[in-house]
Amino acid sequence: MGEADNLASASAYRTVREAAARLKEAGVPEPAASAEILMAELLDARRGDAVRLKEPLTGEQAATYGGWISRRLNREPVQRILGYTYFRNLKLDIDEHSLIPRPDTESVVSVALTRIDERDGSCRVLDIGTGSGTIAVAIAQERPRCEVHASDVSEGALDVARSNARSAGVEVRFHHADIAAGLDVLCGNVDVLVSNPPYIASAEIEGLSSEVRDWDPHGALDGGPDGLGFYRRIFKETPPLLTEGADVVLEIGHDQDRSVLELGRSFGFSPVGTTSDLTGVPRVALLMWGAGT
Repeated sequence: MGEADNLASASAYRTVREAAARLKEAGVPEPAASAEILMAELLDARRGDAVRLKEPLTGEQAATYGGWISRRLNREPVQRILGYTYFRNLKLDIDEHSLIPRPDTESVVSVALTRIDERDGSCRVLDIGTGSGTIAVAIAQERPRCEVHASDVSEGALDVARSNARSAGVEVRFHHADIAAGLDVLCGNVDVLVSNPPYIASAEIEGLSSEVRDWDPHGALDGGPDGLGFYRRIFKETPPLLTEGADVVLEIGHDQDRSVLELGRSFGFSPVGTTSDLTGVPRVALLMWGAGT
């Protein structure tokens, strides 16, 4: 009897426990969570319900799950194994062209929504470096009165983002652009600029976890020698796009809060402050263009 046959005769509960033990032995991070989430998605069940099921898996289910666990043993992230992930109220497709959305980025969306609400919920928003469309689609879904634009230098990423917008039933206007280049149509019209740019210093990428280093596109990670390269470009290149007093909402990396705010100030932006993520780490820098500079 082969491994797939053994799995097929086992319950979800037993299969998850055995998979978690294999993942733990191999040094895979969060082994129980990986095993449980994959089982829940396989059975289209809640995570807690799936791991309590005593009925045996079918042969097809066992084969699929066994293949998924083998991929996780090779440090492939759960989200890439599944081909999708969850973010706020969304289920988003992902592929090799874009980052896996992190929970940290929910803080960016929350700050952007607050700034939009200060404008009565109706304004023009631009998400630069949209990737799979995470930020833009979330804003379009939660603030449907906004006119949401999103750009990326990768056509592959834009294809995924367009698909995610269609699946969510929202309108986002996508642009193939490199920071501000290619966005002349928006000159002087952007009220809220939001971005999760690459912000990891080049020399630090090799030390990232395998799940990030080997599976996320390096172009979406590498922020240059000091990690601030894309912030410089945003501050230098986007002012022609912005309205007077436009809000600029940027995701930032660890210990980058002061550097990003001061960098923005040097380009004529007014630092407003930072917001921390759920772990208490400063994750969002908020600046304003024009007013008070």
